[in-house]
Amino acid sequence: MTTPSPRTGRRSRVVPVRLAAATAVLSAVALLTACSGPPRNGEGASGDLTLSRQTPRAKGEIDSFTWATYAEPSTLDYTVAFDYPQNTVLSNVCESLMRWTPGLRTEPGLARKATNPTPTTWVYELRPHVRFHNGGEMTADDVVFSLGRQMDPHNAAAWAQVFRNVASVRKTGPLQVTVELRKPDSQFPQYMATAAGVVASKAGVEAAGRNYGTSGGLGCTGPFQLGTWHKGESIELDRFDGYWGTRAKSGKVVFRFLTDPSARTNAFLSGEADGGYLVPTESYDRLRGSSTGTLYFGEGLSTVSVNVTSMKGPLGDVRVRRALSLALDRTGFVRSALGGVGTVTSSLTTRAAWAGAPEQARRAALDGLPPTAPDIEKAKALIKQAGATGRTLTVATSSIGQDVSVLATAVQAAGTAIGLDIKLRTIAPNAFTALFTDAGAREGIDMFPLTYYDSITDPLDLLSNFRTGSYMNFAGYSDKRYDDLVDRATAAYDPDRRMAIEARLQKRAADQLLWIPVAEWPTSVFLNKRITGAPTTISYMYYPWAADVGAAR
Repeated sequence: MTTPSPRTGRRSRVVPVRLAAATAVLSAVALLTACSGPPRNGEGASGDLTLSRQTPRAKGEIDSFTWATYAEPSTLDYTVAFDYPQNTVLSNVCESLMRWTPGLRTEPGLARKATNPTPTTWVYELRPHVRFHNGGEMTADDVVFSLGRQMDPHNAAAWAQVFRNVASVRKTGPLQVTVELRKPDSQFPQYMATAAGVVASKAGVEAAGRNYGTSGGLGCTGPFQLGTWHKGESIELDRFDGYWGTRAKSGKVVFRFLTDPSARTNAFLSGEADGGYLVPTESYDRLRGSSTGTLYFGEGLSTVSVNVTSMKGPLGDVRVRRALSLALDRTGFVRSALGGVGTVTSSLTTRAAWAGAPEQARRAALDGLPPTAPDIEKAKALIKQAGATGRTLTVATSSIGQDVSVLATAVQAAGTAIGLDIKLRTIAPNAFTALFTDAGAREGIDMFPLTYYDSITDPLDLLSNFRTGSYMNFAGYSDKRYDDLVDRATAAYDPDRRMAIEARLQKRAADQLLWIPVAEWPTSVFLNKRITGAPTTISYMYYPWAADVGAAR
């Protein structure tokens, strides 16, 4: 969620673990067995689309490559890295205790091992001899400091909710950190593979002071270090030769800020930009037919929905929300806004998020959901029953992307067809992020288009947004029974047990239509024919993807 982007996933989002007993000791490797990955090639794809996990491996090193992004990050401070522009850059510079792989599974990161000796204790054993970009080696003190910044209320960290159950973070050895929880929390260890688990140099952050994240180095450990930041134009990353892991295949990465979709597309076609994620949907056909490079698609764990931001007016009646859902032309939206690349859905969560669930839980979550095909007459009847005929609703729209502008127009058309008066309020692209961070910016707005990505491979990442007081619960929905289910799911380390509870949450959220789901949307990436190696899945948000990019031949 952030700068000019509606595309947001609550910095949510790793892998569940199983407890053989309350005192079972689990290594980080054990986490992997319970993790679900994306569909295999072709599974879950729309039409003849094939989803892949990775592009072909690089065959050699290159001097540099240029990457197009749709916006300039406002900061690279890891505590507020919660949207595409920041994390696309930051994932190559700063690393976390755990790592999300291109297969959307979790493996050790800066922590070589994670153990869970009690339900409320996580012990992280750190890798030795890991060097920071600003000098010095990583110690437990740096980890305690870095996680402490996320918990400090003065920092207004975007990831603060991840730490809500954390009682303490302590150094228990030169390369050992122990996290004590107030109660069992299956989500916390998963988020340690996101920006929530980033480790930066205590000395480096303190030396930068208020300028940290906006000028100077970041004091991190990744395969690239921050080079020159040309404000308004580009960010350069330079290969870090002191990296503890596999050497990056490119000596430099240049991120260019191209806010105009046509400009990004032309840069791809001309070779001015070697690649980029979040390819403009209106350009899919042109890029697919290009001899310049290849357009790939991968699992995005992303859903396009209509976010209900206010239940004070007509939307406070679930019949009105159901009527709008029934009137939406989802198929038309996927065709016109997503370039035909997507799958209509009435599920708030993606099917891939349930890939690791037991069959019974998966069926409970995904079977029997509301229909996706329009039923205008039934929708009209619901509006009439609710006494909402002629009532006004305001939907935010923006030129930031077709997933926003076309969906807002589709909602207006649906509402008009069933007797509602739908007004569109245009928000400038560089102000759209305020809808996620500023209640004042949402004043007078009843709905806005939202593309939400999961940051962990767990349906609870999205479903927990409707818990009372949650960050993304803009409408102020509150249901004690729902909250209790969220708490029970959070406390369940066993993935089978947890997903059975999550299936019940999915049903309740679907019944209440707290957001109106529209489509699943895969990740897109374009690569010039001279480079290859980038992952195609949403893992690039936290995985050091640029280190894998090198010569295609």
